[in-house]
Amino acid sequence: MDGGPPYNPRTVEEVFRDFKGRRAGMIKALTTDVEEFYQQCDPDKENLCLYGFPSEQWEVNLPAEEVPPELPEPALGINFARDGMQEKDWLSLVAVHSDAWLLAVAFYFGARFGFDKADRKRLFNMINDLPTIFEVVTGTAKKQVKEKSSVSNHSSNKSKSNSKNQRGPEPPQGKYSKPMQAKDDDDEGLDEEEEEEHGETLCGACGENYASDEFWICCDICEKWFHGKCVKITPARAEHIKQYKCPSCSNKRARA
Repeated sequence: MDGGPPYNPRTVEEVFRDFKGRRAGMIKALTTDVEEFYQQCDPDKENLCLYGFPSEQWEVNLPAEEVPPELPEPALGINFARDGMQEKDWLSLVAVHSDAWLLAVAFYFGARFGFDKADRKRLFNMINDLPTIFEVVTGTAKKQVKEKSSVSNHSSNKSKSNSKNQRGPEPPQGKYSKPMQAKDDDDEGLDEEEEEEHGETLCGACGENYASDEFWICCDICEKWFHGKCVKITPARAEHIKQYKCPSCSNKRARA
């Protein structure tokens, strides 16, 4: 595991960046890289753990041999439960344990580098502003955003009625068009509604919020939104896709 000299000295911001990197890697394992993750978690192997790294990479491996370990260890034996549960339930279980591990590592660093009460509170608030891995994997975060949005039903119906427009170009277009050309009052009202909803839209791969300067695409199966860069889809390529399936939905169809 990463640790030791590269982490000296530590600030709240550095620990948070470390948290975000590890979190992003684990979200990849449970979403965009789920097929590879599933295959690596062979129940016939020994106790395996899912590790996330600050570089936003992930790894399934045996636990550290040193006792006590340099960093808190993630949940052991995630592979043993794989075939005894529904896949979505198993992934949710791994996600919950991953959230617990990330918090343990972050506050381990906090204790190691002498964070005081104010530092610990600030670190927790920064972490708490992000959706948990569990919320990203299960789609709970997106549901919470929809419940807060007064225009969610309208936009959901619009998305279902026009899959081509729902594919990422639509949310950025609403954002880009504002500074580019004049709009009448009705169009401005629609832009404000769209901005209100998409401002809290979360990427199904990395869990980050919507940004107006990035291309997004929506899965026609699970209806989750993704950064184009996270699922390796460009705007030009999206124009030729009749029905987009995210990596997770594609892998489920392949296994079925």
